[in-house]
Amino acid sequence: MEFETVIGLEVHAQLKTESKVFCGCSTEFGSGPNTNICPVCTGQPGVLPVLNKKAVECLVKTGIALNCKINNRSVFARKQYFYPDMPKNYQISQYELPLAKGGWLEINAGSQKRKIGITRIHLEEDAGKLLHAVGARELDYSLVDLNRAGVPLMEIVSEADIRSPEEAYQYLSTLKNILEYLGVSDCDMEEGKFRCDANISLRPKGQKEYGTKAELKNMNSLSNVRDALEYEVERQAEVLSGGGKVVQETRLWDADKGASHSMRTKEEAHDYRYFPEPDLVPLELEKKFIDDISKEIPELPEAKKRRYIEALGLSKYDTNVLTADKKLADYFEAALASAAKGKSAKDFAKPVSNWAANELLGRLNAEGKNVLSSPVKPEHLGELVSVIQAGTISGKIAKTVFEEMFRSGRTPSEIIKEKGLVQISDEGAILKFCDEAIAENKKAVDEFRAGKTQALGALVGFVMKKSQGKANPQMVNKILKDKLS
Repeated sequence: MEFETVIGLEVHAQLKTESKVFCGCSTEFGSGPNTNICPVCTGQPGVLPVLNKKAVECLVKTGIALNCKINNRSVFARKQYFYPDMPKNYQISQYELPLAKGGWLEINAGSQKRKIGITRIHLEEDAGKLLHAVGARELDYSLVDLNRAGVPLMEIVSEADIRSPEEAYQYLSTLKNILEYLGVSDCDMEEGKFRCDANISLRPKGQKEYGTKAELKNMNSLSNVRDALEYEVERQAEVLSGGGKVVQETRLWDADKGASHSMRTKEEAHDYRYFPEPDLVPLELEKKFIDDISKEIPELPEAKKRRYIEALGLSKYDTNVLTADKKLADYFEAALASAAKGKSAKDFAKPVSNWAANELLGRLNAEGKNVLSSPVKPEHLGELVSVIQAGTISGKIAKTVFEEMFRSGRTPSEIIKEKGLVQISDEGAILKFCDEAIAENKKAVDEFRAGKTQALGALVGFVMKKSQGKANPQMVNKILKDKLS
């Protein structure tokens, strides 16, 4: 029997605010355990939550960017559950009336684009964190760190429109990219700031009704999400093909074993006993508030890609590389502005793209660094490209200069001046080198005149060696061809 895969994703993204969603405690990551806490976020009796305006602005901005309807009126609710990382035994969230609903996100599905529906986006508080350890005498125990409790969390729930693990990967990559461009979340998966739960079911091809779903948790990278879903497709297909029934449950993904295992039977909404939060009044947003936030939305990845292709003449591949990381795109634009300096940016876009995405990114990746920690500043990379384009140095010399820039953080002009690396473009000097090359390489000359054009490379190489790599290669090629013809 052939099956169709049905996937829906629930993404939790921590919002980029300085304080928590219902109190003034810091959201800084990495502080000592239980240092960023107060009576509110630790659930002490008699305290009252106060809503963080910045968190609301971040969510509304996201909703607009994801084509959602922003609700003028939304209500907070208590989601009841008992767990050590939630001291008050309920989570303040939103249920029936979220801040945003009914949006969509476009992904690349092979050679086509597909719209994935977004059911809702709601605001809630994050839970604390349990640190599991093994103590003396092999007794299991857990430590509770409540620094994360109360950090503003945005939950983005997709429709069950995703039809393969690869589409899920594309959806998450695209969503993460948009949130980073909006500046609403750092989306650092290692720090738990971008987390995903996946609901997956299989149904016979052609059937309209959904099959029984399983929920996958504990996936800390986009590739883990894809791997876990691929495993679950095979597991459920094997169960159904054998005449069995899939159990509705929550399963944990074990990346080391490459397998999922059952954690608990899946709760339904009524198990959480939602009811309106009595300590927070309904949230009512004025039209001006929403309109003002709409004006703050920056150029998003797809719009940036179009501009790079149409205005700068870059290839689709180049634009995908540059825009995949907002930090790299920002670096590229700063370097391009430095290289062009009032001239046509289109004339410098391709070489700046090559140096940023190939040379720089390659070195940074090799050393485990990102663009923000690059020793080569964007204005210095732009200066390097401008001196290459002006013919001051050759591409070969530029690589030597770049190595020194990466090592020392110095400017190209300082390095070129100190090492005497200015390219030789004096025609008389190059003519002399070319005459020497012809006189001392009779075999290569004869082969070139006999029609073996690649023999010219040996003569060019001779000139470059004689000039210590400083001769203008374009002039060398032209002069040698003129003399030999």
